[in-house]
Amino acid sequence: MGAGHSHDVRPRASAGTTRLLWALVVGVLAAVVAGAIVTWPSSLDRLGSESYLYEDAVHLDGVVVEVDAETGASVIDVSTAGYEGEQPMQPIGIPAFELRVGDHVNAVALEDGTVVFADLDRAFPLLALLIVYVVLVLAVAWWRGLGALLGLLLAFGIVAFYTVPALLEGASPPIVGMVTSAGALFVLLYIAHGPNARTTTAYLGTIAGLVLTAALGTWAVAAARIPGVPDEAEINLAFVEGRLSLQGLALCGLMIAGLGVLNDVTITQASAVWELGTVRPDLGPWQLFTRGMRIGRDHIASTVYTIAFAYVGASLPLIMLIAVYDNPIGAALTSSEIAGEVVRTLVGSIGLVLAVPLTTAIGAMIVGWRHDAVAGSTIATRDDAGVAPGGAPALAAEAGADADPTDGSVDGPR
Repeated sequence: MGAGHSHDVRPRASAGTTRLLWALVVGVLAAVVAGAIVTWPSSLDRLGSESYLYEDAVHLDGVVVEVDAETGASVIDVSTAGYEGEQPMQPIGIPAFELRVGDHVNAVALEDGTVVFADLDRAFPLLALLIVYVVLVLAVAWWRGLGALLGLLLAFGIVAFYTVPALLEGASPPIVGMVTSAGALFVLLYIAHGPNARTTTAYLGTIAGLVLTAALGTWAVAAARIPGVPDEAEINLAFVEGRLSLQGLALCGLMIAGLGVLNDVTITQASAVWELGTVRPDLGPWQLFTRGMRIGRDHIASTVYTIAFAYVGASLPLIMLIAVYDNPIGAALTSSEIAGEVVRTLVGSIGLVLAVPLTTAIGAMIVGWRHDAVAGSTIATRDDAGVAPGGAPALAAEAGADADPTDGSVDGPR
């Protein structure tokens, strides 16, 4: 009879929590849809509209069959239809590497018939690495891994067919960045982890971190006057599309770049709170929050230096180049090249630090409220039956009979 009364109470608590969670998610998605409508590109014609070759030049694929070590000139066996056969190929500028017989290369045939080297054909090693990556993800993570890969594919589709065309048409980079991040995150999380309360907790925590990152990043990019993307890309973008705001582009990139780290932290933190609630169903919201933050502090510490070293590794050639010159350290750190990386590191880290307590608080309230409801119904039922209320062990047993929080089903939609 007690169990029956417990089931009478639990659905009402779950429904209330579910309505609250999904009301917040619907509000976020409504803002995303509104932003997408305002910034939606009128067409995709801008994609692929600029040729990367000289006029009347032709792209060729071939294999190196002979190399002159002194001049750098070589002979390639061309496989492109209409140009088959061996042809001499000239190097361009200072080669970054020495060509070897058997190398697959991309070349360009100019209008006068001269064939020049363009780049190595790296399709095979990259494809092999991709296959290994996919196989390992599926082998280790099973269906969760498949969901993550599908979500990642759809998220990249959002970037390719919305973000890039919208920015090329001159849409507001902050709005495009938020729409891209929130939309891609929704797809990624719910496909990979399922539509449940734990996933929704991570989603809302990540959105909160993104909003704070966007607000702080907007100020930092403007105040520090971050020029945007690296010099070569900046020049090329300005030539191809003069309407682009390079500072806005830097802000949009900052928001998207921080998405993966924020998502990693929030989904792990939400899972930590759920696991705590499973082994200690007697804990209330505040106790769950304080214990969850013990895990969160370690997560913050490790992820902050992960972000820092990721940016340092990506910018290592630039750092080495600046170190060669006789320039005061203060001037070097505030130079346009380094300042952009500093801003990205600090803004991303601040958003990360704030997302952890926000996610922990949301999860603690959801799990804690559910436990309070189960505890109240259990005590009331046993009092009515003339049985003394059970302690924490009894509550844990009844909570385990009602639901298994480890699968994310606590108060969450399935």
